[in-house]
Amino acid sequence: MTAKEDLLVTADELAPLIDQNPHVRILDVRWTLAQPDGRELFAAGHIPGAVYVDLESELAHHATPEDGRHPLPNRDALQAAARSWGLNDDDTVIAYDGEGNFASARLWWQLRNAGFDSVRLLDGALPAWIASGRSLEKGPGAKPEVGTVTLGENHLTTLDIDEAAALPGAPGGLLLDVRAPERYRGEEEPIDPQAGHIPGAVNAPSGANLDPTGHFLPSDALRERFLRLGVGEATTIGSYCGSGVTASHNTFALALAGFDAALYPGSWSQWSNHPERAVSTGPTP
Repeated sequence: MTAKEDLLVTADELAPLIDQNPHVRILDVRWTLAQPDGRELFAAGHIPGAVYVDLESELAHHATPEDGRHPLPNRDALQAAARSWGLNDDDTVIAYDGEGNFASARLWWQLRNAGFDSVRLLDGALPAWIASGRSLEKGPGAKPEVGTVTLGENHLTTLDIDEAAALPGAPGGLLLDVRAPERYRGEEEPIDPQAGHIPGAVNAPSGANLDPTGHFLPSDALRERFLRLGVGEATTIGSYCGSGVTASHNTFALALAGFDAALYPGSWSQWSNHPERAVSTGPTP
């Protein structure tokens, strides 16, 4: 099981690192569906020394709707972005976003997938820093010196559209849909062409990974949650969402609970742009 301390850092733990450890890089991944460009929010207040990461342009490679809304960038593009954040091979990354770590978990997943393992999330995200009574820095932030990090690729497991389709019917396979229940059931679809879910997928809303304050649930509570959803030690687990962003949040929570999971980056935004693919609606897989 992955130790929680290898994945999360508290505001109290982060504060002294800012002054004492020159190899700590703080990355702000402010992004939501409603406000995908988080620069204005970043300039209004961010953790001192943080560098803004643009999820739309740096953590995604936009192609066609058939590829989904946030396909993964290739290794060279991600490496160039990481160097622009000032990242070096011997650094430790602490990432956060505006609430819940739903966006910053995407950065965590991509760096881990690139073989950069020294990356953690600020538990509780920016609200936890503010609640601790610590100050924010305003403005666009200083441009960091370009880093020299060397990234790899394919260190974690991903699913393509065919593999996502086959997983629910495979022995021991479990595909988790982390979107809100009403989107899973097909009662509403605010952004993608079709409403519903991948046949056989089980609904596991990502918000249930957090407590009311936006901190991740304890590892044992997360483990119980996923076991109730059908996860077992020998289960092959896949996770998807609308476009591969909050599915990373679920993959992170599964890691906290001691489980490995594959990410379907195309997610529902890709699936629903392929009219030949079957769609299920209602509350059951």
